[in-house]
Amino acid sequence: MDVPEVSTKAPVSDALHGSAPPSSARAQDGAGIGEHCVKDRPSPVGRNPTGEICGLSDVNVYISKPSNYPHAPSKLLLFLTGGTGIHSVNNQLNADRFASEGFLVIMPDMFQGDPAPSSATTDTNDYTESHNSLIEQVKLRAAETAKSFVIDMWLARHTPEKVLPILYKVIEAAKEEFADAVANGGGVYAVGYCLGGKYVLLLAGDQSNTMLQGQALESERTLAHKGPLIKVGALAHGTLVTKEDIEAVKSPVSLACVENDQLFPDDVRLQGCKYLETSGVQHEVKVYKNVPHGFAILGEYDEPNIKEAQKLAYEQLLGWLQSH
Repeated sequence: MDVPEVSTKAPVSDALHGSAPPSSARAQDGAGIGEHCVKDRPSPVGRNPTGEICGLSDVNVYISKPSNYPHAPSKLLLFLTGGTGIHSVNNQLNADRFASEGFLVIMPDMFQGDPAPSSATTDTNDYTESHNSLIEQVKLRAAETAKSFVIDMWLARHTPEKVLPILYKVIEAAKEEFADAVANGGGVYAVGYCLGGKYVLLLAGDQSNTMLQGQALESERTLAHKGPLIKVGALAHGTLVTKEDIEAVKSPVSLACVENDQLFPDDVRLQGCKYLETSGVQHEVKVYKNVPHGFAILGEYDEPNIKEAQKLAYEQLLGWLQSH
């Protein structure tokens, strides 16, 4: 397996090569992409979250701190989740991993207690070759269509007009409560997965561009925000990312992407990379082959290539954050 090359302000690199096992290929088609965004994989055995859920400016957040904080300096990291939200054990464990590396991690409830439908652990064998009869295939297709509709309805309830005011509020409160960590890092760091990845890009960009198609955001305070709200961002397999999201980016960003990702199409990624290159924004992009959307979220997989890609993606994002 090839080790991915670091690509900073340069064309994207192909992170992994080789043939995908059948289950990975199925996960990459149709509703399988959504499944990896809204369902947790089995959690690592023997590991339990070490942080806590509390309130920060009337928003529920999961906070994970380095073991030696506040006696040793830390940096503030905003952790933005996919649809599984802050009560996901895997998201909490992932936040704890970053905390163990010296970051004070704040993971806000972006969805106000309304995580994505089907936000439960999914079994590795949800889609197996045993579903091979015609009637079973028809039933599966119908179920996938219904799931897609429900998820679309959920997304309609959690648009940038709804989510960004929550993030603004959390950032403002965190700057006050954890001013030492913000000062030590010279600003707020951010990491995001799936839908959270899109919001990392939005926070790394010109906030005037969040006035989508002239529609005002719910909080009038958002009108006062100009320029990026984070010092540096890192994201894995962003969901519903647009070319405009990337073209607004001003802060350094690292992107771990999936080849042939329906939720972050290759043409959008390539156009966005071209903009980052010509505009001089410091960036890093790595493309992982033969893995499903959502692969980088902490959780167990049977396939060795996905396990390796998950490890490499975490190292990519962590390394980028640590180097800034």
